[in-house]
Amino acid sequence: MIVVTGGAGFIGSQLVAGLNKLGRKDIVVVDDLTDGKKFENLVVNNIADYFDKTEFRQLIERRDSLCDQIEIIFHQGACSTTTEWNGQYMMDNNYTYSKELLHFCLDRELPFIYASSAAVYGIDSKFIEEPEHESPINVYGYSKLLFDNYVRNLNAKKNSQIVGLRYFNVFGHGEAHKSNMASVAYHFNNQIRETGELKLFEGSHGYADGEQLRDFIAVEDVVDVNLWFMSKHNVSGIFNVGTGQSNSFNNVANAVIDWHKKGKINYISFPDSLKDSYQSFTQANLLKLRSTGYDHKFTSLKDGVNSYLNILNSNSN
Repeated sequence: MIVVTGGAGFIGSQLVAGLNKLGRKDIVVVDDLTDGKKFENLVVNNIADYFDKTEFRQLIERRDSLCDQIEIIFHQGACSTTTEWNGQYMMDNNYTYSKELLHFCLDRELPFIYASSAAVYGIDSKFIEEPEHESPINVYGYSKLLFDNYVRNLNAKKNSQIVGLRYFNVFGHGEAHKSNMASVAYHFNNQIRETGELKLFEGSHGYADGEQLRDFIAVEDVVDVNLWFMSKHNVSGIFNVGTGQSNSFNNVANAVIDWHKKGKINYISFPDSLKDSYQSFTQANLLKLRSTGYDHKFTSLKDGVNSYLNILNSNSN
């Protein structure tokens, strides 16, 4: 069976859907449903079983007989709130938990594909998977980098496939429960429907109003990368997962306005609380990913936003 941690979350649930399309239903989802609204991401997918994260950690710690059935773990579960500053909570969720799963897979020589993050780069402008370009500016990014480095420092003679995927700004269906951490495309769509006005930050960090740049990637592309690595057990490493093309927040806003054929932009003050922990520019360097033979063409921002808004607004007309 296939284990997907965070399988009721945004990327995890879309990964389960992708596995279903491949004919796989022998999927065990591990998550924390304290936020019960995430059930909506589960009910639309076919899974074999569900375990609470705490229960699953106990199962793998004692190497329960259920574990004998596991063939691969996709580790998508984490605290992904970049504004969370409870370091103890963050490190347990993102670092200690990841180590537990990793060593379970190493012990059994199972593939382990996990979610890292572009937050490990901080304000560096190179976005290359090398230590000299990694300097996180929040505890979330640090927790992800610490685990990446833990993986790097393992004995080179390991018989498990270990893949870390550094996601850039992912958007798409299944993220509604993320509230403030949902993508700007999601928030812009809600704002235009409610008020007709999109709120963007004023200029900051040397960028004009709304011109801060991010590498926005559709969740379908992220799923495709995960599934490709599942089929390539001989490929390991830490890889960027973005489109390789940055777009401004203005670009996203205008794509939403074009879809709705209405709306205007209102620039709001940049929050003081974010000035020292904000990435104004991200753009994935894809040389390492492409060197593996992965040649998928990533979805353009316009096509990705249009497809997403078709889904978001399908029941509103």
